[in-house]
Amino acid sequence: MSKPVRIGLIGHGFMGRTHSNGYAQAPHFFKTEHTPVLQVVCGRDKEKTQAFADQWGYKHIESDWKEVIKRDDVDAVDICTPNHLHAEIAIAAAEAGKMILCEKPLSMNAAEGEKMVAAVEKAKVPNTVWYNYRRVPAVMLAKQLIDEGRLGKIFHYRAQFLQDWTISADLPQGGAGLWRLDSAVAGSGVTGDLLAHCIDTAVWLNGSITSVTALTETFIKERTHTETGKKQSVTIDDACSFLCRFENGSLGNFESTRYARGHKALYTLEINGENASIRWDLHDLHRLQYFDYKNDSIIRGWRSIHVTDGDQPYMGNWWVPGLQIGYEHTFIHQVADFMKSLDEGKPCSPTFRDSLETQYVVDAVLKSAKDHQWEASK
Repeated sequence: MSKPVRIGLIGHGFMGRTHSNGYAQAPHFFKTEHTPVLQVVCGRDKEKTQAFADQWGYKHIESDWKEVIKRDDVDAVDICTPNHLHAEIAIAAAEAGKMILCEKPLSMNAAEGEKMVAAVEKAKVPNTVWYNYRRVPAVMLAKQLIDEGRLGKIFHYRAQFLQDWTISADLPQGGAGLWRLDSAVAGSGVTGDLLAHCIDTAVWLNGSITSVTALTETFIKERTHTETGKKQSVTIDDACSFLCRFENGSLGNFESTRYARGHKALYTLEINGENASIRWDLHDLHRLQYFDYKNDSIIRGWRSIHVTDGDQPYMGNWWVPGLQIGYEHTFIHQVADFMKSLDEGKPCSPTFRDSLETQYVVDAVLKSAKDHQWEASK
């Protein structure tokens, strides 16, 4: 018998849409005892919130997130707000005994994240953070190959996340659409937004990062603030590069920028081991590139694995082999995994505590860039 999980969605921007689609689609493709129900959506603009509720099938709307948490007909709170609100909402939801699904990054900084972790662990409420790239079938296959030992000892991990949407000096900062350029709301720039994805995936695939050395740059120093109409200093990082050491002895090289003309969302990763290497590209997300040195020299080379077969991660729930899926399916997978975790009474990774590790690395990267020295990652 189905066990409804009534969702209270706080925030209905881009990520609110991806999550709502995940809740709507997961039950059609993944069989779990627990089933998401689109119960209530919260937004500051009542008219826009009602339109969103009508489009996606939410039963109720609220304009104050505190009212969502008070509701007896909400089991799980999904936080899709700008970063500066994550901690307050999550802590209040935990104290109210609600399950919590929180957009990434977990928090503005590690100190704030520690309070969030303490709250959910004290309340013993199920929790997860939407680091959705873990749920790409090709990336999940990479995890499987690494865990099976096929790559052998890992030597190198490298990742990039490149965009180009902030190059214009005329682009303002702040407000509903451009809060990611306002450090008071976002916490940081590409480090907390884009590199947080890369760090989470890296820690999941390759283990803990122990130390970092980084540099950042803010290319445009002042922008007009949307809400005040005045020129203000830009205090987020437009670009970041860092080197790191992993606990397993391997080296890491990470780069992210919003100033790479020609790239809208290029996320790539490559891992080199003693026996084999793998690489993956978000723009070709259904393929995993694999090189195995054990192959005979006359046929040795990179192979392209088309991750669509039923025995590959998640794909048995989708179409026939050869037909691929896309970005939106990563959120469907995360919803399905969260519901399954409730069935089994197990945590759904990444939990708040898992994501706190990424936050420690983000903080260390930003501190290193400021102090111009190596920093340990707690």
